Amino acid sequence: MKKFRFPEDGDVAADIRERYGFDGDLLDIYAGNEGVKVHKWHHYLPLYDRYFGRYRDTAVKFLEIGVNNGGSLQMWRRYLGKDAVLCGIDINPDCAQYDGQSGMVRIGSQDDPDFLAEVVKEMGGVDVVLDDGSHRMPHIEKPLRVLFPMLTEGGTYMIEDLHTSYYPRFGGGFRAPTNFFNTVRHMIDDMHSWYHGKKELSIPEQAQEFNGLHIHDSIVVIDKAAAQRPTHSRVQR
Repeated sequence: MKKFRFPEDGDVAADIRERYGFDGDLLDIYAGNEGVKVHKWHHYLPLYDRYFGRYRDTAVKFLEIGVNNGGSLQMWRRYLGKDAVLCGIDINPDCAQYDGQSGMVRIGSQDDPDFLAEVVKEMGGVDVVLDDGSHRMPHIEKPLRVLFPMLTEGGTYMIEDLHTSYYPRFGGGFRAPTNFFNTVRHMIDDMHSWYHGKKELSIPEQAQEFNGLHIHDSIVVIDKAAAQRPTHSRVQR
């Protein structure tokens, strides 16, 4: 079977406008990027705006896993504003050169709980996590379990590039037990534990701390909020 090739390049802004009906500041910032390189799938742009737009021009504490060429942090600085506390982490020591350009950069592994805790402490807390790191299955699971409990109430946890869940070289595979979307399915079960009555929660670290999951092509977004016991009423006036 011939491997499908995804198109790239061309008129970036026109492609995003025409195919996704998205326009605005973030598109201008991304398509007009200069200096350090930024690389994103086009369908991510409207999703970023949808979930991160409410944090613009606030002192949001924003942690990005994965620095690469430094362009993503630059994009977030221009989008979120001067008051945002931005930090990127990466295992590659070469990324230290971007420290202080658009935000903090700290070198360490997303697989290291102590390192993650130290970074969050230095940031003074965390409101948003964007996992754009190694995209390997164990490396997605570990920071989720460590960082999600640290997230502020009402915060946002986004994991991107989850098409790697279907790639064996990233530890996933179609219907493989290690595919991260199996974790997502377990989270859905945990969120509905009121109804099925099973006491064995799959991810006890967060089972009572989230109330929404949003699944898009290659992206999962988790809403941090205390799970409330459901109630219902019959109202007639």
